[in-house]
Amino acid sequence: MKATKVLFGLVLGISLFAISANGSNPSNNKPKKDDTKSVFGEDSVTCVRNLSIYFEYFRQRNYAMAVEPWRWVYLNCPAARQNTFIHGATLFKYLHGLENDPIRREAYVDSLMTLYDQRIKYFGREGEVLGRKAVDLYTYRPNSIVEIFEITEKSIGIDGNESAANVLQINFHCLVGLQEAGLKDETVVLEAFDRAMNIIDFNIKNNSEAANQYQVVKNNIEVMFRPYANCNNIVSLFMPRFEQNPNDTELLEKIIDFLSNAGCTEEKLYYNATLNLHKIKPTAQSAFLMARMETALGNLQKAIQFYEQAISLFDKEEEKFTTYLLLADILYRQFNRYSEARNYALKAAEAKPNDGRPYLVIGEMYAATAKQCGDNEFTERVAYWAAVDKFQQAKNIDDDNAVQQRADLLIDTWTKHFPTNDNIFFYGFEVGQSYTVGCWINERTRIRAR
Repeated sequence: MKATKVLFGLVLGISLFAISANGSNPSNNKPKKDDTKSVFGEDSVTCVRNLSIYFEYFRQRNYAMAVEPWRWVYLNCPAARQNTFIHGATLFKYLHGLENDPIRREAYVDSLMTLYDQRIKYFGREGEVLGRKAVDLYTYRPNSIVEIFEITEKSIGIDGNESAANVLQINFHCLVGLQEAGLKDETVVLEAFDRAMNIIDFNIKNNSEAANQYQVVKNNIEVMFRPYANCNNIVSLFMPRFEQNPNDTELLEKIIDFLSNAGCTEEKLYYNATLNLHKIKPTAQSAFLMARMETALGNLQKAIQFYEQAISLFDKEEEKFTTYLLLADILYRQFNRYSEARNYALKAAEAKPNDGRPYLVIGEMYAATAKQCGDNEFTERVAYWAAVDKFQQAKNIDDDNAVQQRADLLIDTWTKHFPTNDNIFFYGFEVGQSYTVGCWINERTRIRAR
C-alpha cells in the first residue's frame, strides 16, 4: 500500500512540476551545454548523483528502484539529460502496467503526455516527439481520435518526409474515424492519402533501413482508403489542380496513378492528364496508352498515329509486337487496308517468331476477301487455301492452347468453303497441284477439295 502511494505521489509531483514549468518561457528550446547551473539545476551534486543512481537501476531493468531518483532528476534538473525523458516514458508505462485503479492508470497516462511536452520544451525535435506522444496516446486512449489526429497532424506538418510510418498510419486511421462520424469531409481523406503516399514512397525509395515498415503501413493505409477511392472523389480532388496547372508533370503522374488504380480510366480527366503528360514526356508506353484510349473513343485515325509513334519509341523489336498486331487488326477490320494490315502482322511475326496470332490475322484477312479476289465459282474460293495455310502455320509454331483452339476452329470453318472436286476438274485443275492466289494476296498454295 505504501509503495502504491509513493508511486502515485510521483504523478502528483510531476503534475505540479508541469504547472510550474509551463509558467516559464526559456529563450532556447534546448539546454545550454556550457551553463552548468542551468543544466544541472540548483543542486548539481545531487542531480549528478541521482542521475547515476537511477540510470544504474534502469540499466538493470529494476524500474521500481529507478523511479524515485529519476523523479528527483525530472523535477529538479530536467535539462540535464534527454535520456531523462526517454527513460521516463518507459517508467510511466511500467507504472501504468502495475496499477489496477482506473483513475490512477489515467493519471499515469496524463503524466506520460506531460512528459512528452516537457521533452519538447527542453530538447526540441517537436515533430518526432509529438509523433511518439500520439503513438502512446493511441495505445492507452484509442478512442481519443480527435486529440490523436490533431497531434499527428502537427507532427507530420513539422517532420514531412521524416514522419514515422506508424504516425502516418495512426493519423489516417483517426481521420477515417472522424470522417465516418461526420466531422471531416471525404476530400480531406483524399488529400491525407495523397500526402501519406508521397511520404511513404519517399521513404521506401530513400530509407532502406525502414523501407519494410513503410511498405506495411502503405498496404494498411491503402486498405483503409478503398471506400473513398471512387471516380467522383478523385476527379473532384484533382480537377481544380489540373485546371490550374495542366502541365505540372508531377501532378499529371499523380492524377494518372490515382485514376488508374481506382479503375477510372474512362474519365475525361484521365484522358486529358495522359495526353498532356505525353506531350511533355512522350514515351512508347504513353503513346500506346493514348492509342488505346483513342480506339475506345472511336478516334481510329488518331489511334493509328499514336500506335505508329509508340513503335518509333520502343527500343526492342519484341516490345513492338502488341502494337504491330493491334495496328494490323485496326487496318484490317476498320479500314479494309489489307496490304498494310498484313505488313504489320508480318512485322509482329518477326518480332515474336513463336507467336501464332499474326498468322491467324493474316488468314482471316485472306478468308474475308476471298470472293473479292475471284470472278467465278472456282477463283472465288481459292483464297481459302491460302487462309488455311496461315491457320496451320499458326498451329505449327505456337503451342498456346488458345491459339491451337482458334486455329482448329478456323481451319474447320474455311475448309468447308474449298472448291469441290467437280469444280476443280471443271476449271482444268487437279488436287495437289500448285496454285498462285492472285489479287492483293499473291500467295502460292496447293489445290485441295472440300
